[in-house]
Amino acid sequence: MKVTVVGAGAVGASCAEYIAIKDFASEVVLVDIKEGYAEGKAMDLMQTASLNGFDTKITGTTGDYTKTAGSHIAVITSGIPRKPGMTREELIGINAGIVKTVSENLVKHSPDVILIVVSNPMDTMTYLAHKVTGLPKNRIIGMGGALDSARFKYRLAEALEAPISDVDGMVIGGHSDKGMVPLTRLATRNSVLASEFLSEDRLNQVLEDTKVGGATLTKLLGTSAWYAPGAAVSGLVQAIACDQKKMFPCSTLLEGEYGLNDLCIGVPVLLGKNGIEKIVEIELTDAEKAKMQESAAGVKATNGLLDA
Repeated sequence: MKVTVVGAGAVGASCAEYIAIKDFASEVVLVDIKEGYAEGKAMDLMQTASLNGFDTKITGTTGDYTKTAGSHIAVITSGIPRKPGMTREELIGINAGIVKTVSENLVKHSPDVILIVVSNPMDTMTYLAHKVTGLPKNRIIGMGGALDSARFKYRLAEALEAPISDVDGMVIGGHSDKGMVPLTRLATRNSVLASEFLSEDRLNQVLEDTKVGGATLTKLLGTSAWYAPGAAVSGLVQAIACDQKKMFPCSTLLEGEYGLNDLCIGVPVLLGKNGIEKIVEIELTDAEKAKMQESAAGVKATNGLLDA
């Protein structure tokens, strides 16, 4: 199982590290445009192999996509990260060109590849990958919902003063501060609704803290986060590589599901060897449906900037 990660910055390197440590891939290829950067990251990571007990081979290359040939899965993290005060949408001008070129190069050398898009604005970059490559919808996946849900569970566990292994919850909708739809109604602690333990006001605070989770970290760090995004990607890659049929909320192309068409947005999906094996449609309340429609409108507005 060969996995390519394009972009050897903090997020890409974290992706490669977590994938390698889980030891399910035979090879991880890191690609970057900065001379020697991916090669250096790969060497540094390989020098942890004996310490961390993995046998995955990690190699790096400066823009040579022939080294990615035969990749089963490819992760696109390349592009400029957010700075404090920036929205994900503000990155579209530069990142669209990067994602277009990267997607074309990956598919050229690995025509059967499954793409996982991380670059922001993530839902729009996932949509762009569809338009550029023409791959079947099951083979292009946007990472955002998996990360947003991890941040939601962190905030839930914090509010509940519970171990995070006790907590479950899901975020659907767009991967943006305004577009996320954390499903507080369905959040649980060991199968008991979180609303049994938390007041409506406290649950609303969890919701709001989740929606600005990325911006909070960007303000603290001075750039985008990388540990949780890397871990989220590794979870998606492993579910596909190991045919786990695990459910994650991911950005996927909708063609009537949830009453939405011609956009990529976060909904629950089952991931297996074919990528997205199934889009799972859950029953939403009228209020949740309205929030999804509002989120979709925001994503479509950003998609419109691709042609601007």
